[in-house]
Amino acid sequence: SGSRHIIRIMAESGKTRSDRDMTSSQTEKDITSVRCHKGINQLRYYLNTRIAQGIRRSLLNVAIAFCTKIYTDNISLSKADIDKAVSNWHEDVAKMPKPRKREHPILPIEGEKNILVTSALPYVNNLPHLGNIIGCVLSADVYSRFCRLRNYNTLYICGTDEYGTATETRAMQEGITPQELCTKYNVLQQEIYDWFNIDFDKFGRTSTEQQTEITQDIFWRLQKRGFIREDTVEQLFCNNCNRFLADRFVEGICPLCGYEDARGDQCDKCGKLINATELKSPRCKTCSRQPQIKTSDHLFLDLTKLEQSIDEWSKESAEKGNWSANSKTITSSWLKEGLRPRCITRDLKWGTPVPLAGYTDKVFYVWFDAPIGYLSITANYTEEWEKWWKNPKQVELVQFMAKDNVPFHTVVFPATLIGAEDNYTLLNTMAATEYLNYEDGKFSKSRGFGVFGNNAQDSGIHADIFRFYLLYIRPETQDTAFSWDDLMLKNNTELLNNLGNFVNRTLTFLCNNFDGAVPEMILTPPTKRLLAVIMQELGGYISTLEKVRLRDGLKHILNISRHGNGFLQATEPWKLVRGTDGERALAGTAIGVCANITCLLSVLLQPYMPVISKDLQKQLKAPAECNIICEKIYQLLPPGHKIGVPSPIFTKIEPDFLQSLKKKYGSASK
Repeated sequence: SGSRHIIRIMAESGKTRSDRDMTSSQTEKDITSVRCHKGINQLRYYLNTRIAQGIRRSLLNVAIAFCTKIYTDNISLSKADIDKAVSNWHEDVAKMPKPRKREHPILPIEGEKNILVTSALPYVNNLPHLGNIIGCVLSADVYSRFCRLRNYNTLYICGTDEYGTATETRAMQEGITPQELCTKYNVLQQEIYDWFNIDFDKFGRTSTEQQTEITQDIFWRLQKRGFIREDTVEQLFCNNCNRFLADRFVEGICPLCGYEDARGDQCDKCGKLINATELKSPRCKTCSRQPQIKTSDHLFLDLTKLEQSIDEWSKESAEKGNWSANSKTITSSWLKEGLRPRCITRDLKWGTPVPLAGYTDKVFYVWFDAPIGYLSITANYTEEWEKWWKNPKQVELVQFMAKDNVPFHTVVFPATLIGAEDNYTLLNTMAATEYLNYEDGKFSKSRGFGVFGNNAQDSGIHADIFRFYLLYIRPETQDTAFSWDDLMLKNNTELLNNLGNFVNRTLTFLCNNFDGAVPEMILTPPTKRLLAVIMQELGGYISTLEKVRLRDGLKHILNISRHGNGFLQATEPWKLVRGTDGERALAGTAIGVCANITCLLSVLLQPYMPVISKDLQKQLKAPAECNIICEKIYQLLPPGHKIGVPSPIFTKIEPDFLQSLKKKYGSASK
């Protein structure tokens, strides 16, 4: 009945007859389905898509606060929960751990939690689209920022994957050397990641002396232990281009599922690995002519001999560590089918040279030496790189990528390191995403369909808004799609009307009524309960990010601001502040607690929206010591703390502006 009453009020307050007509039985039927937490999102979407245009914003806040109160009142809290939150609140903030100082080079510390984070190395010869960004570098950035805020000793490594035929071909097209091409695109990619505020400890590249040295050392160790074999293979040779075709420069019909655009190494539709010669109706990707089969001598990593070791290791790692569901499924599928020797050399010029006599005119296949790039990039960061990569007892390795890269990181690369028998650090956590699509299709540079990194820079939308939305729709368990309409909706509701509304009304009220100084806070039953609820959300935030469930962590942040909005709406400090001294004291307590919750939010936001987090802390004049995430809620802003000048942290995205972006970059209706 309360939900019906709100809709009746809002409909009667509308500016148009069509809005008032929304009190039909169908409307009431829709609204009565709104329940608690789920109901908040349902009602928010309903108001913004069907009624909100004719409604005053204040009434929208009333409706949201009403459902928030339903949700908050239904949260199960024991007396012990409330007592614990109150006890933490009164604890001396001086006992709060101090943030770790970030000093380079970062090296593992015995007895501490040492986290080595990598994201899949982006291929150098192109610019990343939003799917590439959320699949690896952005997700890894959020996690590594979170780890630093937890005071874990964390190192985040990435860089461009620079060897292979694709680089050679692109260099020829641009009339420059492969090395010049790599240098050019390494800079361009780094500029994009800088704009997205990706906070690498080292962003390097694979075309280095360290890459050659480490790759050849691992190869020799494998060869001496009997894990390298020689064989003659049939390859596709393009007479028109006068060269052997690398796997990714052959396309054709998948022999397993019939997909017409399968690559020469893997089918994007069924996900199975294939050999280029197995493709039906193969064609050269460069000239589209049909290649011929020729023979060539090559070296193979004998995965058959390593299968048992990989099987035992992967099961133990997945059980003790934290592997995404898709990575477990993909790895299990590979092992179930049985491992076969895999070719690790190619007839190319641009790559890590093979040192074995008889094969010195060849280079290592990119999927043999590219993952070794994690090691060589670390070696370019510090001469003591082995303290990270040959230290499995003290280092936890966390890797981020899209699902198509999984088997190379859970089977081929671990097999390489295990076979080398040099005490290498192996994978503990595998965070693999599904695919992010664009509107109703796939990102396509050639068709001008989708948003690439440089497009995002030129769009006029703040980088943190892209970060927020990509993380909100992160394809953790199934494919998702970037939608301009949905981005506008999430910005205008979750950020502007929810989070931004709570922050701005809190700080503005504090400035207007208490001269910007945090008042004395004498906790009342409602504020005690609020702190207990916030502490539950804080615990959920920490738990989900520890498990690399980044989407859920973001939802806990938004829940906290919802609770804050509901609390303000229920306590109405704007009325209390005009009353008696006792009522003014109640208003001071309410707004002081909310200011401290705002400070907590500024810290929790940091992994997701680092620039907005910094701006918010500037408005709060928050102490640097607040930048640590504990399981407790402290008074980060004590009575008497003076905040700065508040200003809105989010702006509304207008439909006309959005339409111009859809027209520019393609949309579902295009």
